[in-house]
Amino acid sequence: MKKILLSIAIALVSLCTFAKDYKYQSVQGDPMQARIYTLDNGLKVYLSVNKEKPRVTAHIAVNTGHRNDPAECTGLAHYLEHLMFKGTEKFGTSDYAAEKPYLDKIRDLYEEYRKLTDPQARKAKYHEIDSVSQIAAKYNIPNEYDKAMAAMGGEGSNAYTSFDITCYTEDVPSNELERWAILQSDRFQNMVMRGFHTELEAVYEEKNISMTDDGEKMGEALMAKLFPSHSYGTQTTIGTQDHLKNPSLVEIQKYYDKYYKPNNIAICMAGDLDFDQTIALIDKYFGQWKAGNDTSPRKFDVQPTFTCEQDTTVVGQEEELMIGWRFDGAASMQADTLDLVSEILQNGSCGLFDLDINQKMLTQSANAVSECMKDYSIFVLGGEPKEGQSLKDVKGILLNELEKLKKGDFDDDLLVSIINNKKLNYQKQMERNRSRVNIMVDAFINGQNWDEQVNKIARMAKITKADVVAFANKYFTNGYAYAEKLQGEDKNIKKIEKPEITPIPSNRDMQSKFLTDLVNKEVELIQPQFVDFNKDLTKATTKTGLPVLYVQNKENELFNMEYRYEFGDRADVRYAMLNDYIPLLGTSTMTNEQIKKQFYKLACDYRISVENDVLVIGLSGLSENMPAAMKLMEQIISDSKADKDVYNLCVENILKDRAEQKKQQWGCFNTLWQYAVHGAMNDYTNIISEKELHATEPSVFTDLLKGLSQYKHTILYYGPMTVDQLDKQIKAIHKTAKKLQDVPQNKEWNWVSTPTNEVIIAPYKANNIIMRMTNNEQKPMDVSKEPTIQLFNEYFGGGMNGIVFQELRETRGLAYSAAAFYTNMSRKQDPQHWIQHIITQNDKMMDCINTFRQITDNMNQTSSAFEIAKGSLMKSIASERTTKFSIILDYINAQRCGIDYDINKDVYNALPSLTLQDITNFEQENIKGKPLRYVILGNEKELDIPTLEKIAPVKRVSLEEIFGY
Repeated sequence: MKKILLSIAIALVSLCTFAKDYKYQSVQGDPMQARIYTLDNGLKVYLSVNKEKPRVTAHIAVNTGHRNDPAECTGLAHYLEHLMFKGTEKFGTSDYAAEKPYLDKIRDLYEEYRKLTDPQARKAKYHEIDSVSQIAAKYNIPNEYDKAMAAMGGEGSNAYTSFDITCYTEDVPSNELERWAILQSDRFQNMVMRGFHTELEAVYEEKNISMTDDGEKMGEALMAKLFPSHSYGTQTTIGTQDHLKNPSLVEIQKYYDKYYKPNNIAICMAGDLDFDQTIALIDKYFGQWKAGNDTSPRKFDVQPTFTCEQDTTVVGQEEELMIGWRFDGAASMQADTLDLVSEILQNGSCGLFDLDINQKMLTQSANAVSECMKDYSIFVLGGEPKEGQSLKDVKGILLNELEKLKKGDFDDDLLVSIINNKKLNYQKQMERNRSRVNIMVDAFINGQNWDEQVNKIARMAKITKADVVAFANKYFTNGYAYAEKLQGEDKNIKKIEKPEITPIPSNRDMQSKFLTDLVNKEVELIQPQFVDFNKDLTKATTKTGLPVLYVQNKENELFNMEYRYEFGDRADVRYAMLNDYIPLLGTSTMTNEQIKKQFYKLACDYRISVENDVLVIGLSGLSENMPAAMKLMEQIISDSKADKDVYNLCVENILKDRAEQKKQQWGCFNTLWQYAVHGAMNDYTNIISEKELHATEPSVFTDLLKGLSQYKHTILYYGPMTVDQLDKQIKAIHKTAKKLQDVPQNKEWNWVSTPTNEVIIAPYKANNIIMRMTNNEQKPMDVSKEPTIQLFNEYFGGGMNGIVFQELRETRGLAYSAAAFYTNMSRKQDPQHWIQHIITQNDKMMDCINTFRQITDNMNQTSSAFEIAKGSLMKSIASERTTKFSIILDYINAQRCGIDYDINKDVYNALPSLTLQDITNFEQENIKGKPLRYVILGNEKELDIPTLEKIAPVKRVSLEEIFGY
């Protein structure tokens, strides 16, 4: 085995050698116990072991993002991210030699197309591209990458592009690492651009979605001011509309050839792995990859220093503002102080913004956050005005708190509390593979040595109050960027005509030799482990008579405890106010500010969560502080003091939030959907009216909280305490009535049947619609059908390997996201029903409807795809492990479905005998030809209403009708 040399010498870093002679970097005291290797070709490999479940999270991070896009080809890095899923010379094609001439022709035609300006000439050229694409598509096998990952039992197959990074994410069973390496090594070394014009439309749909997002709009405006001559500000990740419609495959290939090299990439993995075997495996498949001669990033001039405010204005649905300062990059020591400053201002509990603004409800919202990028970091203050409040007022309030920071007007021990909570949160991160991997990815992309990452909290602990004050006075000057969003119609959003695209064939019955060999490669099986609720969960009763569901934490000193009441706001809508109002109050002996500071010092959080049919009071944090935190929480429950002034401000904010919901696309659609499936009375309209809010005395809500001590409830606990120790704490601290009453009865909403086709439209002005179609025959939940339902969903609508994704996105370019599924087990009283969902451009609505109808009335039956779907589901179940607090939640969910065992056992055992005919029969019985309720949120003026009316009469509902106010 060849020797890998690592020429790094860092304090507190040890260089170790193992039998196979792979050297690595590690850091003493690292909770992840990570090892960082560097192969001869420069490829970085970060590994961390976590044996909780037999799976591995694996991200491949490329050290480039949209900052390196050519100015004339913005969005290029993001385009490339999408194309990386299209295959290579070996997979994604049935005959690459025959396909290549047509791919080359398409590349050349796009170069001609992007130079044309005459609309008719462009249309003719695009028709030529479409025609050649049809020939090339005969050889294309869409989604072979997704089929390969599904065959491995992969989950979370995705990618993302940002300022400095393009990252490809996977999560696979631990026995599949070699097949993962075979696939990824070919993909990263030999990417082929195919299926380009349909994927282009998917990216454009993504752009449409982003243009309706006011947060994106504000962020882009602020960055443009902070970075006037750097691509952080002059370009966006998705790119401009003009560049999106004038792509260059030549430039994309150049970009790939320059940056997708091993010495510009890191493989970051965490999970059930063996260090020596894993690095040897990666070297075997990635070691021959040739390093790049030049992976250097684009060069930019140093950004100008601001001495006064740089302002800009955008238009959107609601008013808000952002104030931003520019700092050094993520690898600088400024990043530590910025992190600390953001926590001083806002930590969700007792920061200056938390206590002085949000707690007192001086604005609708206020926030402070730092974001560290490779070249620069930014610090941003944000705020929204209350009804009748000006943005100027909000700005003054935010800057006033910043002045307090600069004067040192905050508690001396706040820094200690921040550090303690950071340690707590880091422990929580260590429990999740993805969190570990994200930390690795950030360190690589930002150019941080591993010891700097490991020792970050320790470094921050040395920063004094005087250091923070000096830093704030030095850097938080008047040289900031200011962006405000005014309410109105954005005239800059352009509508681009839908191109004429001939759907490419899905070729689901084709399979490359590469995929066949990969799927047939034998791997050692992982045996499933199912939860046994009689062994893995302790069911006890406290000496005070309360039922307890208990799992012991033997891994660390964290705990999570809940008081669970089996009723919610469906029983009494007033309980919903506990979520908003109680966290604002004090007790007879403590102010609200004192309560928040005390919880933060204890590194514990309490929460009141009132949902539709359940009410939970929860406590979590460091186990050693649980008794003190529990006493504090009990004081809140029994002694919260109503405050009329606080209540009035709370009501004011609630009403403002309700008004803003009617301006947000997803807020409107979610409300429309509830109206469509339940009628006028549903969880979204089950709210206290404005009149009732004003008429109700605030003491009603504190009395409701106190009254919970009279009701039956269950204690849920995951933590280090034994059952006996927990029992003693409950008896000593948790006070309840001697004889507990039954909880109030929850109301149940009607489920609306769909005997005939129906169309419901609510208005929302945007370039895209959100559309969902459903059929509900009021079929009761049938546990015995769960294996068939899960397998059908996996085959038909299960992610990127399913029929829906392939037909709606891959072959037709109709949407960025599309899904369809038959509802799984939720509650035994809820009927199971069919749902189809898509977000698409307004002028593609009927194409989507017709395609959905086609693929449901004539479901493609492909044996190889079916076997992959079945294998994927079995491997996912076999490699899953239910642990920690999830054991308790799974038991509760099983009970809600009327069973007392792990349903995954039934599914896994039934899957081997299920056939393609079984799910075909299921589809024909439950979905094919069924009437649908079409639920559409969109701008009716841009929709094909006459064609829609041929399906069913169009019922138009106003936002006032669906919201109920």
